[in-house]
Amino acid sequence: MAQVSAIIVCFNEEDNIRACLESVRWCDEIIVIDAHSTDRTQDIVREFTDRVFVRDWPGYHEQKQYALDQAKLEWVLNLDADERVSTELRAEIQRELADGSPGVDGFFIPRLVHYLGRWWYRGGWHPAYRLRLFRRDRARWGGVNPHEKVLVDGHTRRMSGSLLHFTYADVSQHLFTVNRLTDISAVEALKRNRFGRADLILRPAWRFFRSLVIDRGALEGWPGFFVAATAAFYVFLKYAKALEIPGRRGATVPASESP
Repeated sequence: MAQVSAIIVCFNEEDNIRACLESVRWCDEIIVIDAHSTDRTQDIVREFTDRVFVRDWPGYHEQKQYALDQAKLEWVLNLDADERVSTELRAEIQRELADGSPGVDGFFIPRLVHYLGRWWYRGGWHPAYRLRLFRRDRARWGGVNPHEKVLVDGHTRRMSGSLLHFTYADVSQHLFTVNRLTDISAVEALKRNRFGRADLILRPAWRFFRSLVIDRGALEGWPGFFVAATAAFYVFLKYAKALEIPGRRGATVPASESP
């Protein structure tokens, strides 16, 4: 089988990182980029790999490009610390790469979220395909912070096995993350400069309707309503923060912003 490098960037993930690394033990190389964790993250990581790089946090895009640059093998599997490779996904990857998968340069993998005591097949969180497995020499990082993404120059296909995402431990962590990420996405919105005050009403309203009705989040009951409401609040907060930034144009997020 073609060899695979797993790459993970993290910061203070002692509650998640062990399960994540256990799920990629089968990979031929594991690379972890840590942004100076102050908990037990680094100790846990070193149980699994000696390819650990500790560096300041320059941003999602930059940190993941750095991780990619450290990979040595033909294929790269990108994970976040709160994700796990399911048994089905591992078997599918091994089948696909058994002969090197000629003619394919990347695979989109569906992500299945666990939150509020359930797996989310509705509300817009599934299948949420992400390009997570790709040939190292055909890939580079693109997108905008905090929603960066890998770009592959070549042919891609979809897989069916799920990447399991344990996204938030509870509602408090969810709201904390929304507040942190909208600090970054507000600045990115300013860079594109494609919004006005009407976006504070129209965009959140559409996001709420899409999650609850079009993506059938309403079938989840109260949790579905909550997820739709927080998705709409994320959009509202992003544009509200963008509008309040003094000077607006040219605003930046400090490089020390942690993940």
